[in-house]
Amino acid sequence: MLKKVSNYQVLWDRNILEKYNCSGPRYTSYPTALEFHEDFTLTDYSIACAKYPQYPLSIYIHIPFCKKLCYYCGCNKIITRQSSKAVPYLNILETEIRERSLLLKKRKVTQLHFGGGTPTFLSSQQISWLMTILRENFKFEKTTEISIELDPREIELHLLNHLHNEGFNRLSIGVQDFNKEVQKLINREQNNTFIIKLVKYAKKLGFRSINLDLIYGLPKQTRKSFSNTLSQVLNIKPDRLSIFNYAHIPELFASQCKIKNNDLPLIDEKISILQDTIFTLTKEHYQFIGMDHFAQSNDELAIAQRNGTLHRSFQGYTTQSNNCEIIGFGMSAISMIGNTYMQNQKELDKYYIQVKHVNHALWRGIVLNEDDLLRGEIIKQLICNLTLNKLLIESKFKITFHKYLKKELELLKPFINDGLVEIDYEKIQVTERGRLLIRNICMCFDKYLQNKTRKKQFSRVI
Repeated sequence: MLKKVSNYQVLWDRNILEKYNCSGPRYTSYPTALEFHEDFTLTDYSIACAKYPQYPLSIYIHIPFCKKLCYYCGCNKIITRQSSKAVPYLNILETEIRERSLLLKKRKVTQLHFGGGTPTFLSSQQISWLMTILRENFKFEKTTEISIELDPREIELHLLNHLHNEGFNRLSIGVQDFNKEVQKLINREQNNTFIIKLVKYAKKLGFRSINLDLIYGLPKQTRKSFSNTLSQVLNIKPDRLSIFNYAHIPELFASQCKIKNNDLPLIDEKISILQDTIFTLTKEHYQFIGMDHFAQSNDELAIAQRNGTLHRSFQGYTTQSNNCEIIGFGMSAISMIGNTYMQNQKELDKYYIQVKHVNHALWRGIVLNEDDLLRGEIIKQLICNLTLNKLLIESKFKITFHKYLKKELELLKPFINDGLVEIDYEKIQVTERGRLLIRNICMCFDKYLQNKTRKKQFSRVI
């Protein structure tokens, strides 16, 4: 059954969605983190830092601690109610920040994000202390985007005053679902009224952007129940919404074993939830950015997509320019510097020991070759802007597109035949019918996915 609404931005065909509903990367990077290796050295990192000294930075700070276990979560986290655990972590984090910043020469910072885990596991005083360390080692301006992820179960309203005074201007609030039965089954019971107060108070204080995180596909969710959640969300009108597809992979994430398979919505119900979500939000003037993301039509993320200047990184869709490099601090944090990706030690003890002994936490990474850069640019253009100018790719990488990517163009043929992609001499265009399958389309250009076992390590598209 085909369905289209004028401001829908998606043409639905359930048979096509089910046909292509396989596993694949989300492409927050290309190559993905599966290709990182431990042969990556500190010398590789040093060379990368010196390559583009004029580029601004986006800083990511990973705070791994959570007071409660959410059963659905696949993040790298440590569950503890002992607030004292943060003290040694922050001391090691300071060492890492000060040592790495020496190679980055106090570069200008255009974006800072605290993620986790639960960043608000830290006290107000600890957040201030960490901000002081960062400002001592990097150059912040009044226009710098400074954001933090909030768990509404563990904070008081007055924390927002403190964050705002410290320069934070963006918030991302984890909600997942307003339905009480769903909350109980994922071990995330929360006060819905408080969340509404939290958003309203943040707006009153003048936070520039407020994002809510939701998840579809959770146990006992239905079209009706999630529609009720969306109604509550629309009453408070956040600037952005991240609505993630729950990936049930208990063999990779032990906590998901606590979620019963029989409680999960069937694929037909899950597709219906997604369809209703996109229809409801676009009708209310949210732009469907892609995959999980929605933004109000006047939001800079939506404007960037319409202007063809949207980008994607380990932090998802972003308005930061292609020249903005990412430096990650803390356990498991990932950086994108020069033509390299690198990741810190993923286990807390190893992170502590390595920073104490050698003043850095580098665990693994990859130096991108010319082919990686070419394919990464193709995937980024398609996943962000839904179109690719082949002539610009030829000019930038000195190739003949149809010859260099002959095999990849063959892989695209089923998508062309099914009306998901249109291609001519100048460009490749993803159609409204193909938007929800953008990951599949990008997979055609992923050289590393020729190893089919790789696909099993990613979530399904729907």
